[in-house]
Amino acid sequence: MDDARHHALDAGMTGHRPFLPYYIHIQTFMNPMTNKLLIGGLLLTASLSLSAQRSATLTIEADRGTQIIPKEIYGQFAEHLGTCIYGGLWVGEDSSIPNIQGYRTDVFNALKELHVPVLRWPGGCFADEYHWRDGIGPREQRPKMVNNNWGGTIEDNSFGTHEFLNLCEMLGCEPYISGNVGSGTVEELAKWVEYMTSEDDSPMARLRRQNGRDKAWKVKYLGVGNESWGCGGSMRPEYYADLYRRYSTYCRNYDGNRLFKIASGASDYDYNWTDVLMDRVGGRMQGLSLHYYTVAGWSGSKGSATEFTDEDYYWTLGKCREVEDVIKKHCAIMDRYDPKKQIALILDEWGTWWDEEPGTVSGHLYQQNSLRDAFVASLSLDIFHKYTDRLKMANIAQIVNVLQSMILTKDDRMVLTPTYYVFKMYRVHQDATYLPLELSCTTVDVRDGRRLPLLSATASRDKEGRVHLSLSNVDLNEAQEVTVRLSGITARKAVGEVLTSAAITDYNSFEEPDRVRPVPFKDAKIEKGVLRLTLPAKSIVTLELQ
Repeated sequence: MDDARHHALDAGMTGHRPFLPYYIHIQTFMNPMTNKLLIGGLLLTASLSLSAQRSATLTIEADRGTQIIPKEIYGQFAEHLGTCIYGGLWVGEDSSIPNIQGYRTDVFNALKELHVPVLRWPGGCFADEYHWRDGIGPREQRPKMVNNNWGGTIEDNSFGTHEFLNLCEMLGCEPYISGNVGSGTVEELAKWVEYMTSEDDSPMARLRRQNGRDKAWKVKYLGVGNESWGCGGSMRPEYYADLYRRYSTYCRNYDGNRLFKIASGASDYDYNWTDVLMDRVGGRMQGLSLHYYTVAGWSGSKGSATEFTDEDYYWTLGKCREVEDVIKKHCAIMDRYDPKKQIALILDEWGTWWDEEPGTVSGHLYQQNSLRDAFVASLSLDIFHKYTDRLKMANIAQIVNVLQSMILTKDDRMVLTPTYYVFKMYRVHQDATYLPLELSCTTVDVRDGRRLPLLSATASRDKEGRVHLSLSNVDLNEAQEVTVRLSGITARKAVGEVLTSAAITDYNSFEEPDRVRPVPFKDAKIEKGVLRLTLPAKSIVTLELQ
């Protein structure tokens, strides 16, 4: 992650500017065979008022479902940044905070509930200053370093390779190692791969055994550098392409372990980076990364995570949904070089990025997490599901105490964020078959020419044949009457949960940890193959059709 780069790029590429009064057009989109109704233009000033009755129709086309939603779309990201690792995931065996072999018990159990499929580490920008040998051996003998990217904090390296890979084993998730290309050497990365994955009597395998681990770990995902255009080395794509070819050559497969090598890809709208790498690296990579943050980026501020206007909220969701256009354009470039889609697109950093909370350490990127962030998560996941023929992994930033996190901790206390609950509600879609949807709903045109549908949805069928439907009503004021036609689905009832709160700015604090949390949803019924439900304003619902 590169804070300055995201601010400059977002302001320059999308023409962001401070909020001013602007016009909004409300339009109801019907199916292609019907007319479009233009309701009119309304002047949006201090607040957004949407008084028309909302209704939407949705058809789930179960017989067209063929594409699997990889569970890795629900990946997580943990960087040595702020208190993500120390105090978040790790407290050490001697801590007074309850722990399991040094991992916080409360955080560990919460992550087990999420069914985390893949975890990326050690960065982020930190990865290209991280030297793995500093993080092995007796902890009291590990050298310290300065975390130059994130606040100048002293890093004691007590959480290293063993601690990370053992955590992944305990969580039952795939590790995703981000290798040091920016300040490291080819030899260093090659020996790290050997240390982690070699079963033979090789030098690095012997060193691993001396450090207490006899059996090699299984490491599937390897990132060859991170943000090489920025904090990972300020490289040109042509130069990085040659470096990737060199580094990846020496990252070998040992004893049945097969590396899935991921090249450091583009930021947001940098389509040239993708074009150059597809041309010059091609099939030597199994994956190509992409980073996209929902960042406000005007007037030198990203805005508060918890104090924002209705206008801020709707604009944020419009910016969030723009990821679909970005994914489509990068995929189109990849399709030209790789029509068989053998190279995966890996969105290994995404989420919201707000100003740091007042009173927190500068550079630690600690932000609260409101119901608005939950909508960014649900709308983004709905989009990701549509492109999994190419998009094979996504890693939200970050897992604990940083940016759009799942969990916040303070001393011995923990709260689960609204984003956590979206991931928990959506876990039913992991490794399920995506079911295409046909949706008609009201939309609004917001600043910078973005169009925002007031309803978002996704559906899937799991391996047991159960159909799950997730819907988000982003309208702050009006409920939506939704009619869902169940094409090819036999069901008699729908059961599920709803996530909402009194205000869009609501969040879970250490004083009120349960302000925003799911409750049972009962306002849905099925009659003659049609599901009818009323979605409350600003609500997210996941249903199982039985």
